[in-house]
Amino acid sequence: MKISRLVSRIPASSTLAIDAKVKELKAQSRDVIGFGAGEPDFDTPENIKNSAIEALRKGRTKYTPVGGTPELKEAICATVHKDYGLTVAPDNVIVSCGAKHSLYNLFLSLFEAGDEVICPAPYWVSYPPMIEIAGATPVIVDTRPTGMKLLASLAEEAITRNTRGIVINSPSNPTGMVYAREELEKIADLCVKHDIIIISDDIYQKILFDGAEFFSLATLSPEVARRTFIINGASKTYAMTGWRIGYCVGDASVIKAMTRLQSQSTSNPTTFAQDGALTSLTSDQSLVEERCRIFQKRRDLMVTKIREIPGFGITPPEGAFYAFPSIDGHMDRFGGATAFAEFLLDKALVAVVPGEGFGAQNHVRVSFATSEETIVTGLARIRDAVSSL
Repeated sequence: MKISRLVSRIPASSTLAIDAKVKELKAQSRDVIGFGAGEPDFDTPENIKNSAIEALRKGRTKYTPVGGTPELKEAICATVHKDYGLTVAPDNVIVSCGAKHSLYNLFLSLFEAGDEVICPAPYWVSYPPMIEIAGATPVIVDTRPTGMKLLASLAEEAITRNTRGIVINSPSNPTGMVYAREELEKIADLCVKHDIIIISDDIYQKILFDGAEFFSLATLSPEVARRTFIINGASKTYAMTGWRIGYCVGDASVIKAMTRLQSQSTSNPTTFAQDGALTSLTSDQSLVEERCRIFQKRRDLMVTKIREIPGFGITPPEGAFYAFPSIDGHMDRFGGATAFAEFLLDKALVAVVPGEGFGAQNHVRVSFATSEETIVTGLARIRDAVSSL
């Protein structure tokens, strides 16, 4: 059967492909270690699970409003006020089937052919394809020479008369870098000057290390807030990846358009999953802080072990749960991260995500959302494999 040109051009998600490969090998009883998954290894907290179970028992299995239940949207408004100091109304909120779905709806609602969207690299693998699906052009800005953070000077060089949007992801997937307020202020000034929409992907907002502070562009001024769209969700903070609950907060007219689009695709997010998300936002948050401390301990261990691997270089991540080491010492032999990742999977039975999908062919992404034992064993295998070259 003929596949449309649009879909034929879309690459498969490299992170999901690696995760699927690991599961396939494990099903074959292969002793493979996977560093690819972008999800916490923790279980969803019991109180969240219980709220969804109770919702099922009460028969909350019917349609809800397309953009989410009133209760959940109110809770999101309260969370945004608490975390950002911003006052928003339910009309400024849409709940979707994961933060990825919120981004997809947002890009399709805002951008079209002829538009350009600045996308700092390394970037999350799905930003460029989503922008292209909308008909727009992702303008990739390589931030590796500047510490893997977008500088206002680089953003200014990338702006043209067609620039319509810019994506900011802090803490970042895949690098774990966190933007400082001072640089975000300069970027915000550019966005106001050139009438650029800001997509602020804050999905790792609560996972921070070494006293790093999350700062949102939306808090700078009403003028910046007006052009900023906040993306967040339950997946990473509350270990709810499979529940598929994310949300977008922003201009009410755009949220209305996104809701109209969603009404013709998925309709509402899963009803009882919304009950679980409501509990995640309104219950005690101490477990989030506890798990963040565990992630930091794992981060420290992973950075230490990566530094023992010949040919690797690492900047310690400040947030999220990924390390993004360079493999510059092996580029002459392999030419790129994909070939290197294939070597590791074949030689060491360790799966990493090659950096090409993130716009950085001389890097690999390794997740430390796994046990300390797995980190030690997996990185020892990588060290032994590259030492044998």
